[in-house]
Amino acid sequence: MGKQKKKILLDLDGVLNTYTSDYEPSYIPPARKDTVEFVKKLAQKYEIKLFTTRDKFLASIWLIENQLNDYIKDITNVKEVAWLFVDDRCIRFNGNYTDLLRDIEDFKVWYKN
Repeated sequence: MGKQKKKILLDLDGVLNTYTSDYEPSYIPPARKDTVEFVKKLAQKYEIKLFTTRDKFLASIWLIENQLNDYIKDITNVKEVAWLFVDDRCIRFNGNYTDLLRDIEDFKVWYKN
C-alpha cells in the first residue's frame, strides 16, 4: 500500500479561474491559463479537493468542462483538515498579531494590485 498523499484544498474563484470579483451565482468564469497543467502536476503528489462556496453541481460541471475532474477528488465548502489551503483571499499568520493586523489592513486581492 502506497503512502497517503497530503491533502490540499484549492479555491476556485481567483485561483483556478479568471474571477475578478464580478460574482454571478449561475456563471463560473473560465479556467486561468495553465490551470490544467498546474492541477495535473499537483495531483501527482497531493490529494486535491476543490474548496468553493459555489453550487456544487455547477462546480462539478466546470471541472468536467475544463478537464480537471480526474485530478480533483471532491468539492467542499467546509474547511476540512488539510495540509495546505490555497486561496486568493487569505493571509498567512506568522505568529505575530501586530504583523497580522497590519497585513489585514493592507490586504489587496492579487488581481486588484
